[in-house]
Amino acid sequence: MGQGKRGLALTICAIGFGVLAISDLAKPFSQSHDPQAGLVFFGTKLTGTADLIIAPLFAAFLAIYAIGIWRMKRYAMPMSHAYATYVFINLLLFVTKHHDPRDRGGLPLMAVYATVALGVSIGSAILLTRRREELN
Repeated sequence: MGQGKRGLALTICAIGFGVLAISDLAKPFSQSHDPQAGLVFFGTKLTGTADLIIAPLFAAFLAIYAIGIWRMKRYAMPMSHAYATYVFINLLLFVTKHHDPRDRGGLPLMAVYATVALGVSIGSAILLTRRREELN
């Protein structure tokens, strides 16, 4: 299936989720260079063994999801709903756990990040749901 049938928006989502999968896979190995690296899982930044286990599993989920979007597979639709729900919960828990009212500098950046994360995850779920008849 060419990009024409998938459309530009879903093509961008598939590529983006593929890149995110690679990024998540690399996170446990980046901590020696960047102590801030690590997968944020349900609002908690993982380190050590937890990151070594969860980050590759999450990367695999995202890779399978990206392939499903790219190939317009039916299984991508429930994955999109699960991922959009996870992103919402993860952001909510992260802000709740790490909220510091004195940290005003991080608020604009967090707002942009949340807008993009929610927009892309929810947007891809909406696009796949609207096009469910085209999924095989």
